Amino acid sequence: MSALDDDAYRSFRRDLHRHPEPAWREFYTTARIVEELRERDLTELYVGPDALATDDRMNVPDDEELAEWEQRARDAGADPEIVDRLSGGYTGCVAVAERGPGPVVGLRVDIDALPITESANDDHVPAAEGFRSEREGYMHACGHDAHATIGLGALDAVLDSDFSGTLKVFFQPGEEQVAGGKPMAESGHLDDVDYLYAVHVGLDHPSGEVVCGVDGFLAVRHFLAEFEGEPSHAGARPEQGRNAVQAMAAAVQNLYAIPRHADGPTRVNAGLVGGGTATNVVPEESYIEGELRGATTELADYMSDHADRILESAAGMHDCEVEVSTKGEAPSATSDDALAGIVGQVAGDVAGVTEIVDSADLGGSEDATYLMRSVQKRGGLACYVGVGTDHPGGHHTSTFDVVEGDIAIGIDVLAGAIRKVAETRP
Repeated sequence: MSALDDDAYRSFRRDLHRHPEPAWREFYTTARIVEELRERDLTELYVGPDALATDDRMNVPDDEELAEWEQRARDAGADPEIVDRLSGGYTGCVAVAERGPGPVVGLRVDIDALPITESANDDHVPAAEGFRSEREGYMHACGHDAHATIGLGALDAVLDSDFSGTLKVFFQPGEEQVAGGKPMAESGHLDDVDYLYAVHVGLDHPSGEVVCGVDGFLAVRHFLAEFEGEPSHAGARPEQGRNAVQAMAAAVQNLYAIPRHADGPTRVNAGLVGGGTATNVVPEESYIEGELRGATTELADYMSDHADRILESAAGMHDCEVEVSTKGEAPSATSDDALAGIVGQVAGDVAGVTEIVDSADLGGSEDATYLMRSVQKRGGLACYVGVGTDHPGGHHTSTFDVVEGDIAIGIDVLAGAIRKVAETRP
């Protein structure tokens, strides 16, 4: 792939779009990215376990599921040597290009997909043009295929410039489950990063619009509560059972009763619940998969403390036990004005940009916040950039897509901001 070749980037994005993979199963995706990166003049390329703090991974699938996705990647033509390196679900990579004296600038892009069946309608561009998902039940419904392409393109543009400093591009797995940000943030590869940009397409901003600094990240925790009781015959011996569904139901009701907080918005959602085996058996097992959010990390902690107490109390009320585990989490974060200002400066000179927005709220959660806070904690600056695109369906829907021409805008804006921040060192 030659640098700054729009057709090649489009082809790369469509290849990723055809092969969507969820968290820790991004074997084909990572392999394709690594194949391309090996063609670049890099100083270092850290792949899989070398790109992550492996002990900090969350919500990793079991070995059987990982093996199935690994084999799918091989069958689809992924480089077997690279897939071997990723075995066990150690996906993602970090590209490093040292280009003389200057600051260390990072760019974070995410690469995972969602468990959503992609539209097959004729008016859905990927279906009409032959790059609809080949992994039925999964699709790139949030633009991470475009993000990976922007990461590759921005790297190419910087390498093709007079940039002086070091660029690190973080191709991060597992964002949709807020499970990959922490292990990448704790990997050590951010320890010397002075400035970090992250990017997202769409976010309900139209094509031509660039948001210089996204804020309003809700801190989040995904949890699994597994209740255990004792089965018995529901008609003949109901008193001998310990009803796990009753415990679960009491927990759900009281989770939604957590008091709101004066310091800002909070959220709770019991998104998946279930339990029991038959209508005539007192259920011995049940579960809740849910999430807790807050406008700040402190507010999310407030929600978590209350939720853990409620889950334990609901189990105890019905003489059951509960095991609560965290499946994913991310803190809140704020974009630094100095870096957002640089985005605004360069975006005005990028072809296709029609409107520049200084700041906007995300209104959701993102584990790029782990990387942002890691850099900021060490005295650096971080910023989350929005690149508008006219997506026909909302994020996380079967008709989501991006205007492919907007990928070039993302490349030019991010590459320009990276070059500019190295020159100005705000």
